[in-house]
Amino acid sequence: MKRRNFIKIAGLGALGSGIPGSSILNNSRLLASPKSKQPNILFCISDDQSWLHTSISGCKTVKTPGFDRVAKDGILFTNTFSAAPACGPSRAGLLTGQDIWRLREGGCHGSDFPMDIPVYPYILENAGYKIGYTGKGGEGGGRTRNAAGTSYSKIHNKAPLQINNTDYAANFEAFMKDKKSDQPFCFWYGGHEPHRSYKKGLGLEAGKNPDDVIVPGFLPDTPEIRSDMLDYFTEIEWFDKHLCAMLNTLEKSGDLENTIVIVTSDNGMPFQRAKSNLYDYGTRMPMAIMWPDKIKKGRIVDDLVSLTDLAPTYLNAAGSSVPKEMTGKSLMNILLSEKSGIIEPDRKAVYTARERHAWSQPNGQIYAMRAIRTHEYLFIRNYKPDLYPAGSPDFRYNYDLKPYSDSNGGPAGKEILQNKDTAKGKYYFNLSYGKRPAEELYNVKDDPFQINNLVDNPKFAKIKQTISKTLDDYLAHTKDPRHLGNPEVFENAPFYGPHGIETEGMDY
Repeated sequence: MKRRNFIKIAGLGALGSGIPGSSILNNSRLLASPKSKQPNILFCISDDQSWLHTSISGCKTVKTPGFDRVAKDGILFTNTFSAAPACGPSRAGLLTGQDIWRLREGGCHGSDFPMDIPVYPYILENAGYKIGYTGKGGEGGGRTRNAAGTSYSKIHNKAPLQINNTDYAANFEAFMKDKKSDQPFCFWYGGHEPHRSYKKGLGLEAGKNPDDVIVPGFLPDTPEIRSDMLDYFTEIEWFDKHLCAMLNTLEKSGDLENTIVIVTSDNGMPFQRAKSNLYDYGTRMPMAIMWPDKIKKGRIVDDLVSLTDLAPTYLNAAGSSVPKEMTGKSLMNILLSEKSGIIEPDRKAVYTARERHAWSQPNGQIYAMRAIRTHEYLFIRNYKPDLYPAGSPDFRYNYDLKPYSDSNGGPAGKEILQNKDTAKGKYYFNLSYGKRPAEELYNVKDDPFQINNLVDNPKFAKIKQTISKTLDDYLAHTKDPRHLGNPEVFENAPFYGPHGIETEGMDY
């Protein structure tokens, strides 16, 4: 992200998993050894894609043959969660294998990414790997080199209007030609898609049928929003097209068999109550992993996993030591199992968080959240319920901005704001822009859109007490500064970037 307008702000329990140090794989025979060939790693991450939006997951309006191939020739993960619902912190958590509250200002979007926190690409580089990335890598200031490695983004192609014209696949080929023939590699393919903005009507032009769109229950179901979702799906297909080409490149070079290929996203779809929120549509990610040499193909895994688990997984596969700071838990036992369903029953919960996403509150205040997600429930703690989660309706900074400036714009935003005073409109307005209570509890099986808050329902009092304590125990164990009463590391974090809403052309 380009630096703009520097601002300095003044002023485990029964469900636990992901404890620091638990990422060390006990079965040493599974690790790479000097006698075994280290696996290559191709990590592919889209930008703003929710978990349901692949064709293998049953979405009729998107075609993802690349993702589907990885899933069919490897494993489809059904319960993968990002560390945060925003690009920068999510990627920082992924690169470091840590919960975002352990990354100081790196837990805030548009801030610095501290150099002293280890990242897996650099560890692998020290172990002899060639590392590089194309497109969107890690984010944050304060680093002389991107955390994902050396940039390979010089080759461009002719892309549809408002789609990034980086030729990701061609740049991957250039990277492959650059490395030594016998050198293992770790490459990061960071698509800019399906991040906003979209060419209006792109999906309709591609022949997609708006009648096939399933609009999430927290958004109004209108022709404009259906068309906008078609545009979103078309950009997912652009990302997948380059993935297909990269798989073909690996096949031609003979490297595919010993390459761990991972495909996922950084956070949820860029729509209201999704991206930048801790509900499933903001944090639940698509993920498929293949490794032809090692993984039994055609498996579906339902374990709760976090994207922070990938860093220790890569290091285990390469035979490198896992830093004790990593809170992620290696997936290696899951990858090498031959089972489907639940592989590791002790994975009872995942944890997500949000600190600053946009400069959208008076004095740069942060609408901070923490959450615990189990197979049955989602519990969210909102630390400042007096603030508006999508940004203050009357906050302005230097120049005129739209209200609720930590939102995702688009037709859904216009529809909701224009109709907020109608009886039906108030319902959607409150879901997306209204204030929220200090605590939220949802039954994710009965309430997939997380709309019916059960926190004050006496029938769920015991569940709320247990899950709240489990979250507290985990935050204390992993030394969350905000939980421990020291939020200044986040509140005082520098901020680089646009002061507000995701406007046309802003990579935010």
